[in-house]
Amino acid sequence: MSSPATRFTSTSAGSEPALAARRSSGPYRILHCLRAPVGGLFRHVCDLASEQARRGHQVGVVCDAGGGDCLTEARLAELAPQLALGLRRIAMSRELGARDVTAWFAIRAHALALGVDVMHGHGAKGGAYARLAARALERAGRAVASCYTPHGGSLHYHPASLAGRIYIALERRLARHTDALIFESAYAAARYEAHIGRPACSTRIIPNGLAPVDFGTVGSDFDAADLLFVGELRRLKGVDVMLDALARLREIRPASAVIVGGGPDAADLERQAARLGLSGLVSFRATMPARAAFRLGRVLVVPSRAESFPYIVLEAAAAGVPILATNVGGIPEITAGTDTALLPPGDAEALAGAMLEVMENPIAAQARALRLKWSVGRRFTVAAMSDAVLELYGSVLAATARATAQPAIVRS
Repeated sequence: MSSPATRFTSTSAGSEPALAARRSSGPYRILHCLRAPVGGLFRHVCDLASEQARRGHQVGVVCDAGGGDCLTEARLAELAPQLALGLRRIAMSRELGARDVTAWFAIRAHALALGVDVMHGHGAKGGAYARLAARALERAGRAVASCYTPHGGSLHYHPASLAGRIYIALERRLARHTDALIFESAYAAARYEAHIGRPACSTRIIPNGLAPVDFGTVGSDFDAADLLFVGELRRLKGVDVMLDALARLREIRPASAVIVGGGPDAADLERQAARLGLSGLVSFRATMPARAAFRLGRVLVVPSRAESFPYIVLEAAAAGVPILATNVGGIPEITAGTDTALLPPGDAEALAGAMLEVMENPIAAQARALRLKWSVGRRFTVAAMSDAVLELYGSVLAATARATAQPAIVRS
């Protein structure tokens, strides 16, 4: 972290090495940085920040100032009072552009003013901003842990595509400013190594976790649809495949479905449903809390083409909701050791067959769901997730303290 120097200097009890040593044992001043406060990434930051604050750490969050939906704003309003270092909204663009420079300057100034011990970036944009801000703090003489959780992010891009090449090049450049990488799944860790390279910094696989309240069983409304999707409406999530499967199924046994969420492909998906003659069977609903959405359908469908470690699968499993999910990303790590079978992505025929089977055998489906619930409750908790993340912060800060406690070499 520190730059090489050319002569020895001594340190006093109030100097930066001594301060770093004290900070390595906590409590910490932590700033989480993300772009869009939506989806599983946002749920992860909220859970982690809340638990860290509950344990006595001073926590702040910085995210995009763009207009979110009512659910996003409500979650931010609930989180804000727990943040001793505040909630800061800064305009951040989804794509790479000139606005990134403005956002980075603002985040850097904010981090410097707060004097944080840990910069924890989430997702491609949040990770870039956080690591560059950490570098600025180091240059200002502040010992800081620079941590990054990709959450899929740039890892979703195909490495041969133009966007993939750009993001991979940026990730490799930012790797030198990274003290610790946190992956929520073994899949994400392997993908990072395959596309970016073997990390030179500390790494941990720390799965997302759930709170005790998440494990209360959710029943279906009396008029619930046969099938349910909850998530962002974009191609990556495979809702178009689900609609194609419903169209195939209509010839055998018509099935009703509710699609909950919003996103860039919402209008296209509604047009697809109408074109396939599904308007009377499929309804679209605005974003809402997952547990409220679970009441609207009897079986959750997760037809994703790619995932990292989706919260919606964890949440549905914890709530005892039967799941039809694709065999992508970290989903097999959630269902490992259970009899919950997974489906090939992009295969509407296979999905239609699975839909028919689960509707014709609801008791068996519910029994599988309860077995998965027990497995998830044993392996994935917020407490375990927070323990592991805080331990990693401490190990990075302790290493910084040891490094700065050595006789420093500075240029004459």
